[in-house]
Amino acid sequence: MDRDFIKEIISLVKGSDIKSLSIETEGLRIHIETYQKEYPQRAEVHREIKHVEILPPSEEATQEKHLHVIKSPLVGTFYRSPSPGAPPFVEVDDIVSPGQVLCIIEALKVMNEIESDVRGRVVKILVENGETVEYGQPLFLIDTSV
Repeated sequence: MDRDFIKEIISLVKGSDIKSLSIETEGLRIHIETYQKEYPQRAEVHREIKHVEILPPSEEATQEKHLHVIKSPLVGTFYRSPSPGAPPFVEVDDIVSPGQVLCIIEALKVMNEIESDVRGRVVKILVENGETVEYGQPLFLIDTSV
C-alpha cells in the first residue's frame, strides 16, 4: 500500500461524515478516526483527522495468505461425488494434490471434473451438493501451508 493511497483515504474521510474507518488489505491494517472542529462565529464545521494508526497484519490476515481458493471455471450444478450415493471426492481436512478431482460441475448435461491446482488441506467446502454455481464462485478453501 503506497503513501498516495493512504493520503487519498485520509482526504476522503476528512471530507465526509465518517467518524471512524478501518481498512485491512494485503496484510496491512489502517484505522482512521476523526473529530469535528466547530467555529460558531462562522457557523462552519471542519472535520479533522484525530488519529491514524497503521497496524501490523493480524494473525487472521497472515493465515489467509496460506489459503488458496478453488473457483468455479463455469456455470453449472455442483456435485461433491461422482454419482448419487457414492462417497464425496473430498472432505474437510483431506490432503489434496494437484490434479486430484475435488468435485463435478454439470453444465449442459456434461460432467466437468474440477481438479485441485495446489497441494494442501481442504479447510472449507463453500458450496452445498446440488447447488447452482456461477463462473468464478469460490468452491473450496485449501490451506497450502501443510
